[in-house]
Amino acid sequence: MVATKAPAHHGALGAILDASAITPRYQPIVRLVDGATVGYEALSRGPAGHLLESPVALFAAARDEEEATRLDWACQRAALQGALASEHKDLTLFVNVEPLTLARERPHDLDALAAEVARRGQLVLEITERALTDRPAEVLANVRRAKRQGWRIAVDDVGADERSLALLPFLDPDVIKLDLRLVQARPDREIAATMTAVLAAAERTGAAVLAEGIETEAQRATALGLGATLGQGYRYGRPGPLPPGGGQAAPIRFPRRAEAKLVHSPFGLLAAARIAQTSTKSLLVAMSKHLEEQASRLSPPGVVVSCFQLAEQFSSDTVRRYRRLATASPLVVALGREMTDEPAPGVRGGDIAPDDPLVEQWAVAVVGPHYAAALVAHDLGDRGPASGRRFDAIVTHDRELALGVARSLLSRLRSPAG
Repeated sequence: MVATKAPAHHGALGAILDASAITPRYQPIVRLVDGATVGYEALSRGPAGHLLESPVALFAAARDEEEATRLDWACQRAALQGALASEHKDLTLFVNVEPLTLARERPHDLDALAAEVARRGQLVLEITERALTDRPAEVLANVRRAKRQGWRIAVDDVGADERSLALLPFLDPDVIKLDLRLVQARPDREIAATMTAVLAAAERTGAAVLAEGIETEAQRATALGLGATLGQGYRYGRPGPLPPGGGQAAPIRFPRRAEAKLVHSPFGLLAAARIAQTSTKSLLVAMSKHLEEQASRLSPPGVVVSCFQLAEQFSSDTVRRYRRLATASPLVVALGREMTDEPAPGVRGGDIAPDDPLVEQWAVAVVGPHYAAALVAHDLGDRGPASGRRFDAIVTHDRELALGVARSLLSRLRSPAG
């Protein structure tokens, strides 16, 4: 057997973390209209001159040595400590969090540092849509927790993959950060479709649009043309220490928004706002297929979350339909009693508890950038042929109601490892 050679950096990361030797760097975020600095994004470096000085090398070593969470916490700690040591008194600070870390509770000392920075200014938690697709329930729970603690939310790299657009409503960000490709590439139909979806989300919620990667005046003009009001890039400054004496003209002012409540019973959510109609299961199946068909036609694609009561009702025909949906959608979920982790290729499955109200509910929710709908039905407990069983059913195309159903269903989905 040939021995595998250890990477040149092997063991070096642990020494850096043990010595708390992560160095924070801060890149300005500006108002595009006048170039005034309104905040900073915190970035991280290893010790100067070290093999792991660059962030790329740092996080590659963390993956190799399974230290991603510990490194991410160290980066957050350094960024927050650096902000508290500065002369800034009304700082808006963007802090990146890795997807895996976001699904875990932060150490108490990090919570205390974050609370102090938030007391002095504003904290923005910056995440990618990959965090939600990897561990939906945990990430959504921790995003809600962060908001209650005073954090704002930014979603990074929007537009790098058009499928990420469907995930924006679930994260409900205060800032939508455009992938640098949107500013640096020649405008085309795909970019236009992406920006239409981004601006629709910003219009509905009041989220600010921030363009990354601005290096020239022409790219600044492009960013403004795309609807961005904030910008970031080498034109405005490279990552470095926080400037002395403040350096921030004014903080970003975010609109006040009520927290979206998580409702445990999807049917209860809709029944409080709409009148149910009695229907048979055969009609429900036809209506479910119609919503699935709508989802398959969406461009950009949407999220599909369903509950089938029992895993045995996720039939071979349904497997084929959901497999096709999963080829385009960023997230397709099927819940049910004794449902496996992957009931169809590319489909996330979730088992539900015997006493969960979903055991008595049939649900399908579709949420896309421009379309949303949900069907939820409550089983009336009939015996006899399955096709004739009756349900109280409600269909809605109200975006907030459909999103509430989808959030409720997603809260049940746990990662296989968790």
